[in-house]
Amino acid sequence: MKVLFLVQGIDVAASRYRVLQYLPYLKEHGVLPTVLPFPKGFFKKIRLFHSIGKYDILFIQRKRFTFPWLQYIRKTAKHIVYDFDDSVMYRNSMAKSPESKSRTRKFKNMINSSDFVIAGNEFLMRKTIPYRKDVITIPSPIDMNLYSQKNYSEKKETVTLGWIGAHGSIHYLEKMRPIFETLGAKHHNVRLKIVCDIFFDCDNMVVEKKLWSEQDEVKDIQSFDIGLMPLVDDPWSHGKCGLKILQCLAAGVPVICSPFGINREIVEDGVQGLWANTQEEWIEKLEILINDKDLRERMGREGRKKVSRDYSVAKHAPRMLNIFRRLVNDSFHEPLKKEAAY
Repeated sequence: MKVLFLVQGIDVAASRYRVLQYLPYLKEHGVLPTVLPFPKGFFKKIRLFHSIGKYDILFIQRKRFTFPWLQYIRKTAKHIVYDFDDSVMYRNSMAKSPESKSRTRKFKNMINSSDFVIAGNEFLMRKTIPYRKDVITIPSPIDMNLYSQKNYSEKKETVTLGWIGAHGSIHYLEKMRPIFETLGAKHHNVRLKIVCDIFFDCDNMVVEKKLWSEQDEVKDIQSFDIGLMPLVDDPWSHGKCGLKILQCLAAGVPVICSPFGINREIVEDGVQGLWANTQEEWIEKLEILINDKDLRERMGREGRKKVSRDYSVAKHAPRMLNIFRRLVNDSFHEPLKKEAAY
């Protein structure tokens, strides 16, 4: 079985977590994968799309093509799988309004032109169902072989609040600056670590700025004592698939998060971490974990168990393979649909 994966870029997080980490398993089970970034330029697109017919499946990660290109692809491809892990039908949280007719139209066209859709969470699946019933949810899973548990026995004088992510999402964290200023004035042993490519400073709290690198990613997360996942309650945020949370929990780091979208599904309040919405709640919940090392460890261990059980590559790679096999064999039926309740 030959599968062509079209991705945003080899170094993009969505490509790594929703495509690349599946490849070893897929290869072991008879899939011959080809991974290419989306072509730029008219003639490069023509050359690539003309070759699509030699593959059994075209897997498109997140990209919505304009309708003329989509028609050309549809005529050439044998089977199309569309995978997405963001609210691509809405504008992001920085926009004045989330609604967008053009985004909705491109999303609808992409879904209608696909044979099967993989949504990153339940919210995204619900947005897909009006246009395509052949859809299941597969989260952005974690390879537990890469994420070892943090060393809780290490004696540290400081408590590190940690955030990892792309520069497009750091505005969620920057809105918490008043919270960090308040905590920093009261707790001189607390610092903030930001793993990104852009940063900000605080007056009352030390900020450690670490450029993201794939080589250091797990080690950086293990250095956190408390992971942070702030969001706002809007359609764009509801499309988030909780990768930051899953990475922290996989390493045994408890998380404090906004109780919106998939955050509520991954983190049970008081089990793997805590929920916080208002500024007062964030300060209260952060102080609980800052002052209780044993509680941090218990929650971190519970979080690692949950990721291993429900959000691991070992669990979801067979589901991906099952989709490909059923598409190629034209054998979709009810048992596949039931997999949505993972």
